[in-house]
Amino acid sequence: MGRKVYCEWFDSPVGDLAAIADDTALLALQFRERTSPDADEADIRQQMNADAVLPGNALTRTIGSELETFFAGRAFEFTVPLAPAGSEFEQKVWAELLRVPLGETCSYGDIARNVGGMETVRAVGKANGANPIAIIIPCHRCIGSDGSLTGYGGGLWRKKWLLRHEGKMRPVGLFAL
Repeated sequence: MGRKVYCEWFDSPVGDLAAIADDTALLALQFRERTSPDADEADIRQQMNADAVLPGNALTRTIGSELETFFAGRAFEFTVPLAPAGSEFEQKVWAELLRVPLGETCSYGDIARNVGGMETVRAVGKANGANPIAIIIPCHRCIGSDGSLTGYGGGLWRKKWLLRHEGKMRPVGLFAL
């Protein structure tokens, strides 16, 4: 048998999420509309270049538990190893996004300065849009240099919801540690 991946679906306040993993890491966390099991499996098999899509495994169950805690506002740490597929440049952008603290934002220009210079701003936007692991690689924290909420593959309403939710979770002032 060739490559196999595991998929588990989760309901969330921002819609259905599909967690896709192999035996060692989370490969994708995507906003998806559930259509039919056969169509979903075929789409995931093609997207992940897999021969088989199996029901969830320990990694997808762990991420499900961590997402439940995150959406309840009780924790924001994700522990599952990540292995998003992407170019070297995309990997650099995603690594920068992982450095943006909960409840804070950065601009596409901020990321560009750290990964290759201001001439890469458009490429940073494209890499953000290609992020296969929503929420955990927090591309929703990247905003326009003027503070505007700009494009988000999951829809601007989700970006706004996630930023507000994370803002409530982050202690500020005298009680911030």
